Amino acid sequence: MDPVDRSREQPAPEGEAAKFDLPDLFGLVVEQVRDVSPRPLSTAQLRAVVALDHHDGLNLRALAELLDSTPPLVSRLCDRLEAVGFLERLPSSRSRRELTLRLSLRGRAYLRELRAQRRENVQSVLEKMTPDGRAALAAGLREYHGIAAGEPAHPEGSALPE
Repeated sequence: MDPVDRSREQPAPEGEAAKFDLPDLFGLVVEQVRDVSPRPLSTAQLRAVVALDHHDGLNLRALAELLDSTPPLVSRLCDRLEAVGFLERLPSSRSRRELTLRLSLRGRAYLRELRAQRRENVQSVLEKMTPDGRAALAAGLREYHGIAAGEPAHPEGSALPE
């Protein structure tokens, strides 16, 4: 079993938070943000809606690739999204045999509302944090996002770019 490098982790405070290491805490935070239910959609359907929001006008095969799934499974998923009025299947301008998938106005409104609810939940927690806590969280999340996006890690103690 490979040892885990914890050299960059900050010591956990005493009490309840001390029971979790940093990845566990991060996972808990992500789950709390997701606590705003995506109903009436399943997690897979929500992933498809978000993908179509970012990549409007995909065909079925492209959506299946984005979701790391198969066209038959994604086709059934799209059937359900179309049934609740969140998806439109339109003739493709590139091929008569293809359909273009687009979020409907109802699907876009649903996604805006879900994101607004999640943002309100996060904002209510942030408002209860100390200014120093918010600043530390912002700096850590900026660094995490940069590294996850492929930017090089900053040496210990160096300032992060704004």
